[in-house]
Amino acid sequence: MSDISVTAAVVRSGVVAVLRAPTADAFSAISEILVESGITAIEVTLTSRGALEAIAGLRRQLPERVVVGAGTVLAAADAKASIDAGAQFLVSPVAVPGLDGTGVPVYPGALTPTEIVAAARTGAPLVKLFPASAVGPGYLRDLRGPLPGLRIMPTGGIEIADVAAWLTAGAVAVGLGGPLIGDAASGGSLTALADRARRAVDAVAYARS
Repeated sequence: MSDISVTAAVVRSGVVAVLRAPTADAFSAISEILVESGITAIEVTLTSRGALEAIAGLRRQLPERVVVGAGTVLAAADAKASIDAGAQFLVSPVAVPGLDGTGVPVYPGALTPTEIVAAARTGAPLVKLFPASAVGPGYLRDLRGPLPGLRIMPTGGIEIADVAAWLTAGAVAVGLGGPLIGDAASGGSLTALADRARRAVDAVAYARS
């Protein structure tokens, strides 16, 4: 899948499920539920023990229409290890020098208008607005007034109830972590996870209708 196709898949999903836990042991079961519920972009954070093995396993396990990336990528060595494991995109909470040219799409993190424009000018196909909960959808709407070409993926503290508001404010997708995954990584109900995932997918459909 090309860089353009990967980013198109992320945008099409509308939600990037951010998997972060002390250990990645439950990520396989969680991802199956997410994909069955309609979420087809998965981000495995490198702060989770076993993240690289999880990325490799998910690439083998999940359908080809699902894209799997690495999150919390903070160094070139992290990027290389993630790509070697099969990551199709890289996400960082900050702008990390040297990650462009890795051969996969890189979505750097930024918060202020200056940071966001600087990140976009590196050629990043999407910029991660982080932490999104510190500003809110109105901030993105204001940014897009003078900067209508921005392709923004807000992430960080977004509740499922806020997904539609972010998308209608101009986000191309949102990253959902704790409010989506809940306690599923520590033995929580997968049925409840599926319900949250379906509500997130429904919110994307509503915003785009």
